[in-house]
This record gives sequence, C-alpha cells and structure tokens, in this order.
Amino acid sequence: MFSHLSTADSFFNVYKNYPLVCSAVSWLIAQILKVIINLIVHKELSPKLIWSSGGMPSSHSSAVVSLSLAIGLTQGFLSPLFAISSIFAFIVMYDAAGVRRETGDIAKVLNNLVINNPEVENSEEYKELKELVGHTPIEVVGGAALGIAIPLLIKPF
Repeated sequence: MFSHLSTADSFFNVYKNYPLVCSAVSWLIAQILKVIINLIVHKELSPKLIWSSGGMPSSHSSAVVSLSLAIGLTQGFLSPLFAISSIFAFIVMYDAAGVRRETGDIAKVLNNLVINNPEVENSEEYKELKELVGHTPIEVVGGAALGIAIPLLIKPF
C-alpha cells in the first residue's frame, strides 16, 4: 500500500520537513508568548493559554505565514505550493480577525444577558460561552510578523 514511500520518507524523518517544522515552531512560540504577554499585561500566570485560541499573537496567523514563507524559500515564490499556501494564509487570517472575532463578540453579549438573568444563569443547562476565540487586527499582524521571523531564523535542513 505504501510501497512508494522510502525509508527517507518515514514518519520519523518528519523533522526534516522545513515548512512543517517552521510552522510548528512558530505556533508553539506564539502560544508561549500568549502566556508571557498575559503575565506582563495582566499580572496573571495562566498556563491554560498555551492551548487556547485568541489573544496576542495569533498562533493561527503565525503558523500559516511561517508555512507559506518556508514553502516560498524552499520551493520558490512562483511555485504552485507557495500560491496555495499564501491563499490559505490569507483566508485563515481573514477568518481570525473577522468571523471568529465576531463569534467572540456575540458570546460576550450572550454571557452578559445570562448574568443579568438569574433564572438562566442558575440553570443546569447553561454553559458559559467562550469569548476569546478571534483576534484583533493587531494580534493577527503580530502573529504574521512572528510567522515571517521563524523561517528566517531557522535554516532549511
């Protein structure tokens, strides 16, 4: 079934995939930065932010921009893979600052309505909606900047 895969293509060599490594490292650094920035700004250590969406910088933006730039650096900026990854990156960033941010704003309004309605708030069915799901434009730009920096700092294998 997988006879076309050589030993060099095995899963255990995935660390040699430069675009994948750049994207993963960029995502991880963005998630760690969220915890650090939250500690500095709000004076609160919140390790759960490592696994959350929303906040500064956007790890989604960071990951897709890093992926796209790494593909451009290795495959060429005129390659179809770079074109695909660039469009993918723009869609993800647009969604993060648009639809997902609107979803968070709607969740805030609904949560506030529930807080002001004790009958609903005390209901067993009520579950507070997650408000931090999207990004402000500056959070998306911050993630994109990190996504540019990582492939420039990590040399291709």
